[in-house]
Amino acid sequence: MAEARGFLALEDGSVYRGRFLGVSGSVVGEVCFNTAMTGYQEILTDPSYRGQIVVMTYPHIGNYGINPWDAESDRPHVAGFVVHELCRSPSNWRSRQSLASYLKEHGIFALEGVDTRAITKRLRVCGSLRGVLAREEELPWHEAVDRARAWDYGQHDFVREVTCRQAYQWDPEGIQSQAWTLRRAKELGPEGNPEEERYFEPVPPSEFRAVVYDCGVKRNILRRLRQEGFEVWVVPADTPPSQALSLGPHVAVFSNGPGDPARLSYLHEIASGLLGKVPILGICLGHQILAHAVGGRTFKLKFGHRGANHPVQTLATGTVWITSQNHGFAVDPQSLPPGLVEVTQRSLYDGTCEALEFTEVPAFSLQYHPEASPGPRDSTGIFRHVREWVKCPEKRYFGRKEC
Repeated sequence: MAEARGFLALEDGSVYRGRFLGVSGSVVGEVCFNTAMTGYQEILTDPSYRGQIVVMTYPHIGNYGINPWDAESDRPHVAGFVVHELCRSPSNWRSRQSLASYLKEHGIFALEGVDTRAITKRLRVCGSLRGVLAREEELPWHEAVDRARAWDYGQHDFVREVTCRQAYQWDPEGIQSQAWTLRRAKELGPEGNPEEERYFEPVPPSEFRAVVYDCGVKRNILRRLRQEGFEVWVVPADTPPSQALSLGPHVAVFSNGPGDPARLSYLHEIASGLLGKVPILGICLGHQILAHAVGGRTFKLKFGHRGANHPVQTLATGTVWITSQNHGFAVDPQSLPPGLVEVTQRSLYDGTCEALEFTEVPAFSLQYHPEASPGPRDSTGIFRHVREWVKCPEKRYFGRKEC
């Protein structure tokens, strides 16, 4: 990968210089940081990062390389990538290429050799900032600052950029959803290829059907549903409720995705049209969409929740889960209609709403990512609950109401 001098210029006038990795040019985006120590491939390919320049706080990124099994979509979606040190000699038997070559292959601008701790501290003090990542000899830093100030993250409907163009059935053959299992090294094939041995658990036959609104869905959400016996149909984000219901779903899922949930009025109307007609699960952006569907509001967090170490407490039991999160907006509990929606989990970092359960219709939602890719698996049992929930929609998960 060609290397040159480059910089990250923020809208407040601060500039961070380092080695620019990639082709000529520049890119603008909302600058955010992620505190995860692993999972950089999942982060790069998460459609929720559309329009964002991601700064990794962990100093050494790329040490286990890139493989085709851990991608959350078919390409990277980040606008840019900033690291302290990029590993050029990955060491992992699943690796198929280095992170540097992967970034080059997909034309992602990256910056290396900067003090990512300093950028993170500035974002924590000032809040999320717009920025431009550029090659030094091609764009003066003061012009980059002006460009950052002129760009507005909130005015873009990124969901329409990342959603699928037509409906499709996810993994009808049950191959892509097989759970990877660790075996002893001596069972590896001669080329170390996991596909040469039985390193994957077979999925069960389809018992139910799920319709997933693709607002920027991660593949592991689809995998987890398929692993729990769902036939999974993925539909574009603007699919009318009548068309979704014509597929005969036992549950509808509003997925994660990028951008400001308040501007997605078409999704609010769709979710409102489905409430009470089919059980609904909302994840991340889908959680915020369900809040808007009943008249609630969302607000922008100072610097968002992005990482694999976010503690969430269930209010009914006091149980704490460590969760994987990636969002810059949160639901305002005071805006929710009383008696219709109950806040069931809160963040132990800042007290923000982490889960909702509807009391009159079968629906619940989560601000974090239960598919755990990357991240801890404390909450992954929620997908098992969804399987039982479709048999008895009155069953509560956090409120302990049983059939």
